[in-house]
Amino acid sequence: MSHPFQQGETVLFIGDSITDCGRDYSNKWSLGSGYALLTAAEIGKQYPELNMKFLNRGISGNRITDLERRWEEDCIAHQPDWVSIYIGINDTWRYYDQGELTTTEDFYRTYRDLIVQTKEKTNAKLVLIEPFVLPVPAGQREWRADLDPKIHAIRELAREFKTYYIPLDGLFASKSTQLDPAFWAEDGVHPTAAGHALISKAWLEAVQS
Repeated sequence: MSHPFQQGETVLFIGDSITDCGRDYSNKWSLGSGYALLTAAEIGKQYPELNMKFLNRGISGNRITDLERRWEEDCIAHQPDWVSIYIGINDTWRYYDQGELTTTEDFYRTYRDLIVQTKEKTNAKLVLIEPFVLPVPAGQREWRADLDPKIHAIRELAREFKTYYIPLDGLFASKSTQLDPAFWAEDGVHPTAAGHALISKAWLEAVQS
């Protein structure tokens, strides 16, 4: 399988709690215990001669506006060669649990601005990861009304900017036809260890295809 990586490149993962996954904020190299760690480990194993670096800048609870506020410090300032963005589920979740609405238009506009900034200020290749939700509990099915348009917005951005794209929502839905959805995400949102492995595998397959 071919790969797009170059000697000494830096990969930056940024997003919410799914990316954060318990990282140590006092250690700039901490990758947490989720898909960011698994992906970095696999790349390091496959291509040790490249001596690549990996940064995790996920923060639990973040929404797209949170990324906007910290984009310069937590993304642009690092001048990464790869930027992997995984955001969106909290923009939906906060609507259903706290009534705080992020419209699809605002979500799209803010996300697009982050991409434009990244392209103008870095030479990074972009990986966009769509959020997912599973019906655990079953009432979370209603979240689809808010989440689906946001997923489509991210897909539109991936097409416009010709980024790498990870279609997680469809992947997790497909896997959940064979097993209880809670096997992949106990609360329908936060992946289990198996769920994080699924994300990492999809990430690697997308960029190495």
